[in-house]
Amino acid sequence: MYNLQTKFNTFYQTKVVLPKDKKDALFNKKNINVERLKEGLKEYNEENGTDYKLSETPIVQGSVAMSTVVQNEDNDYDIDVAIVFEKSNLPGGTIATKNIIVNALKRKCTGFKTPPEAKTNCVRIVYKENYHIDFAIYRRYVDENGDYKYEHCGSEWRERDPRSITKWFLEQNKEKNYNLREIVRLMKMFSKSRTGWVNMPAGLIQSVLADEKYQAFDRIDERFYHTMVAIRDRLADDKEVYNPTDATKSLKLVNSDSVKMDNLYNRLNDKLGKLDILFESDCTYNQAIEAWEGFFNHSYWTDQKQEELAQLAKSYTQLNEQQILYNFRETEEYIQTLFPVNLRYVVNLDCKVKKNDRIIGWLNAMRMQHKPLLPGHNLYFYAETNVPEPFQVYWKIKNRGPVALEQDCIRGQIERTDKLIHSEPTSFRGDHYVECYVIKSGECVAKARIDVPIKV
Repeated sequence: MYNLQTKFNTFYQTKVVLPKDKKDALFNKKNINVERLKEGLKEYNEENGTDYKLSETPIVQGSVAMSTVVQNEDNDYDIDVAIVFEKSNLPGGTIATKNIIVNALKRKCTGFKTPPEAKTNCVRIVYKENYHIDFAIYRRYVDENGDYKYEHCGSEWRERDPRSITKWFLEQNKEKNYNLREIVRLMKMFSKSRTGWVNMPAGLIQSVLADEKYQAFDRIDERFYHTMVAIRDRLADDKEVYNPTDATKSLKLVNSDSVKMDNLYNRLNDKLGKLDILFESDCTYNQAIEAWEGFFNHSYWTDQKQEELAQLAKSYTQLNEQQILYNFRETEEYIQTLFPVNLRYVVNLDCKVKKNDRIIGWLNAMRMQHKPLLPGHNLYFYAETNVPEPFQVYWKIKNRGPVALEQDCIRGQIERTDKLIHSEPTSFRGDHYVECYVIKSGECVAKARIDVPIKV
């Protein structure tokens, strides 16, 4: 297969992956509307003598949680947020429950494209920019084993874990060396590459297919191509797709979903044919560029074909340089994906800095005194908490900066140690951070963060 890995990776990093500022904007919109909901519920409670309140920190779901949103979705972003209440503190009916949330949001949400409204499976807020926020309502209770069980508010209450799909995806992505996410993003980019392609399968179905037929090749262009071929061949025989966390439930919920699966197969089968030239021994650079241009229908490939390098360089300087220069795995995990977050206690975090056996100081004090933290030191993090035992302790080490990206070492995985002490070396510069989480009875009840800015 003609090797266009460098060009393909640049396309992925600069034209497919959603930039950080847009990701931050999505989460900011989520946070604003969660606060509006809380304020609206407070006002509703005061007027009606009720006590409706969230039982845990809201949970981002869907493509935003799995970080598979891509640039060519324009402003048509769908932000799914699960809000959880205690079962004993909600009406028994789903319509009554959704009406309470609608009432609370209408009190604080003004100037929207349409007022907050109840849908079958959520309460929706639509922005003028066309994207929308869906509040999926859940209620929880403790079962006979002391574990939380969740039920989703749809046409009726149905058992469903608000974290299960995201956990599944993150586990599969990790199992595949953190390459599954890139396949899903690229597949979604293809699925939205023509304005007339409105009837294509949802992102979850595409994620399930990409996971099922993932092909492990070293190069990103080869991984993507061979995975798409495997998906096409699979769809030729079977277009049924099941929920990855419950194999008894189909993801094809309505008749139109069958049409979407047919469309995906036909469009893949057609456009993959344009890539056949990549396997010809005399394939040229321009022919390879034209092949990917025909597949993705994106101006990036047109610009490459026409060798408008000056214009490309100008546009690239406006992007995050690290995205362009470094190809790194997105390994970071988030505590709200793993556990309910209900911060009822406190954990304090500090760090002893040592050089060989000599104590340099405590990190919090050093930062206040503007003393630099240099590479070649050893860090000993100490956590103190008022959480009553028993509890579990998890740590997260996140490396940031160009060196972390260049070395493909951003880390960010959440690991259980059950120790209130953790040690790390200061390996390279960057504005890193460390977080500590205390888990009790299946909930994150305390967390703390300390910034670790390592200078040169």
